[in-house]
Amino acid sequence: MDTLKDKIRSEGIVLSEHVLKVDAFLNHQIDPQLMQQVGHAFATRFRDQGITKIVTIEASGIAPAVMAGLELGVPVIFARKYQSLTLKDNLYISKVFSFTKQTESTIAISAKHLNAHDHVLVIDDFLANGHAAKALIDLIGQAGASIAGLGIVIEKSFQDGRALLESEGYRVESLARVKSLAGGQVEFLD
Repeated sequence: MDTLKDKIRSEGIVLSEHVLKVDAFLNHQIDPQLMQQVGHAFATRFRDQGITKIVTIEASGIAPAVMAGLELGVPVIFARKYQSLTLKDNLYISKVFSFTKQTESTIAISAKHLNAHDHVLVIDDFLANGHAAKALIDLIGQAGASIAGLGIVIEKSFQDGRALLESEGYRVESLARVKSLAGGQVEFLD
């Protein structure tokens, strides 16, 4: 997606050879027009898959997931990273390690929102090692739901997340595939 790549080039900040900061438009401040285009791109790629729900993880996956949900006309569920007073019964629970934060979190989805009749599109802001995606896949599996594929806004292709997911038979559609962050420069795969 050229618009996304242009935005990454102009506003993304390479913090290291493994970390790309995109808080100017994706995971702190959100560019609504760009997210609308992102949602449209995901909807175009998965429109014929019979999606009934979109699942993401809070917080940075919510904006692209909601925009895709609008395009596809389906609800969006976000896995919460902690249990609250309002989210405590009948939960699907998994653990996820955050590459960026270097911490492990418990995530949960209420069982009343996801079931075996659902066909799910997973959407997330980044794909690095695949930990967040695997945790979401685990939650969806607990519900007995099926997975149409994964929509990733920015993939760090130099890490093994895609290979892990594809080796397990999952379809991965990334809108921007980063080949390298070496030398403080973003290089795209395609």
